[in-house]
Amino acid sequence: MARTRPLLPKPCDRPQGPILPRRDGGRGARSNLAGRYEPFQRSAVDDGWTVNDCEGSEEPPPPLRTSMTVERPKSIINYVDSPFVSFDRSINPYRGCEHGCIYCFARPTHAYYGLSPGLDFEQKLFAKPDAADLLRKELSARKYKPAPIAIGTNTDPYQPAERSYQIMRGILKVLTEFNHPVSILTKSALIERDVDLLAPMAEKGLVKAMVSITSLDRYLSRTMEPRASTPEKRLKAVTHLAQAGIPTGVMTAPVIPGLNDHEIEGLVEVIKQAGAQFAGYTIVRLPLEVAGLFQEWLETAFPDRARRVLNHIRDMNGGRIYDPKWSRAEEPRSTVAKLIDQRFTAACRRHNLSTDIPILNAAGFQRPVEKTPQLSLFSESD
Repeated sequence: MARTRPLLPKPCDRPQGPILPRRDGGRGARSNLAGRYEPFQRSAVDDGWTVNDCEGSEEPPPPLRTSMTVERPKSIINYVDSPFVSFDRSINPYRGCEHGCIYCFARPTHAYYGLSPGLDFEQKLFAKPDAADLLRKELSARKYKPAPIAIGTNTDPYQPAERSYQIMRGILKVLTEFNHPVSILTKSALIERDVDLLAPMAEKGLVKAMVSITSLDRYLSRTMEPRASTPEKRLKAVTHLAQAGIPTGVMTAPVIPGLNDHEIEGLVEVIKQAGAQFAGYTIVRLPLEVAGLFQEWLETAFPDRARRVLNHIRDMNGGRIYDPKWSRAEEPRSTVAKLIDQRFTAACRRHNLSTDIPILNAAGFQRPVEKTPQLSLFSESD
């Protein structure tokens, strides 16, 4: 479907620096950096064939196409044992993510499949259409002990493919059957489609939703998160969810010093006006291949800020580009991280926005009663 709205703001609103050509088809990564398990590294070389000698102009390469591979896993609930997260289980309806957020910490997972954490991560995707059936089977097992499930931690459940596959919607229907709690995190306004399922779940205390909004700057958002919903659409989704009675918050993820940290106060004010009830943030983290991909993007998109941004990131990681003991510590350790935390907390307090994210419980979990022929006959004669 052809786009009818401009993808970039007016020239006067654009930041200083080059405007990136969209010959990448709206992708985040600038290359297909080889994964850490690959025996060979790929290097881009100009062979001269991109020039049209007849017209003397540069020929754009063909657009990159998104491909989807159907995956048939044997289970769908992932159990997590990590001191850095507040949940112990999650569901990933997809692998990879077409949103193409350049900073995404999940990119390195594509290396396990012999694919690049770069363009492959946002172009070569995997779908799990059996997710709902697998979930029903796992929740029905007598040994299953219920606890809130997190969705949106390693891939966005509402990325563009969800419009046709509707895997997430199927998962929500199963969770409703079992009165099972779930937390959802997304950058997509598509979550509004499922309000008819989420609102009844919310009445039972079974769901909380968080919309991730990294920036209100359309240019920065479009460049950094090329196929995610616009900031305006995400704010409207927050309003719609909150009005439907669904506990709704906003996650500013990630805060990148020197790039979007100046928006903290304004962003908190706007999300409060949109109806958010709570808010959180995370500091940018660049594990494994993400570091090289982010640096490549940063030097292309914002060459005038690149050195300063990277210096801030190293400062927040004890001198390294990534060190979880620093960037994911319970308390901020660097001066920059402390200032970000203080500013975010103060802004939330000023606008009466809670920084305590609601905790769900699984007390209402119950397995649906199976209808057997005997029971059906009994009810008919009763």
